[in-house]
Amino acid sequence: MNQKNLEYLKDQLKYTGFGETFEAELKENMLKGDKDFKIIHTGIMNNGVPNKDTLTVELNFKKSDQTDMYFFNSYHVNLQKEENKPGLEQTFYINKDSSSITMKEAYNLMEGRSVNKDLKNKEGDVYNAWLKFDFKETDADSAGNFKLNQYHQNYGYDLEASLSKHSIKELETPKFKEDLLNSLKKGNLQSVTFVVSGVESKMYVEANPQFKTVNVYDGNLQRINHRESKEQKQGEAENKSVSKEQKKNIDADSDSEPENKKNNKKSKSHSI
Repeated sequence: MNQKNLEYLKDQLKYTGFGETFEAELKENMLKGDKDFKIIHTGIMNNGVPNKDTLTVELNFKKSDQTDMYFFNSYHVNLQKEENKPGLEQTFYINKDSSSITMKEAYNLMEGRSVNKDLKNKEGDVYNAWLKFDFKETDADSAGNFKLNQYHQNYGYDLEASLSKHSIKELETPKFKEDLLNSLKKGNLQSVTFVVSGVESKMYVEANPQFKTVNVYDGNLQRINHRESKEQKQGEAENKSVSKEQKKNIDADSDSEPENKKNNKKSKSHSI
């Protein structure tokens, strides 16, 4: 067995989000010397939210035809959201650079959320894009895989600006704000604290680059209409504006009162 190859594959698994879970099984299979092998693992994903999904991952390894080296080529994911029903399936391919989609990112994509990645084009140039599956269409270049839409940096989505439209407490602290942005870029459904009229409430947000906004959910993961959510933040400002306008009107009435009295006095004086 090639020890350097084993160490390389162990690092590759770690950086793809599989940790050290499969090290013993990886070594055991490499010692057998088979042309190719699979490592299968099933676990529960809950992403810190009430619902729980069953995720089955099948890691694919293949031996070189010329040497004793093995390669981690891809992993296949089956996401089952309901018992006794077929799950969503997708194969993710491993790249030589850091642009490979991690297991957590793969789960978030299959949940229908968007992931932000630095990618490379055919010429090797790096560009940034948001990725999101189109579950209604399959990719013509790969058998059975869902089409992966890309929203490039020139598309005009500004995650930070979209978040700032909402009264999110975490945005007030630079460290929490940075953590929130990084979490959403990985495709996570992130818990945040909304502050409306001085009252704090737990909400969840996710990036929505396609429509250049963020999706907001309440504590029970019920979607909140974007307009309603936006109006929540504007509520206090609007109330203040109304109060100022009312005060202005009252002041205006007060200013006009002496003139009215004066006119009344004039009328009485004229009648005499």
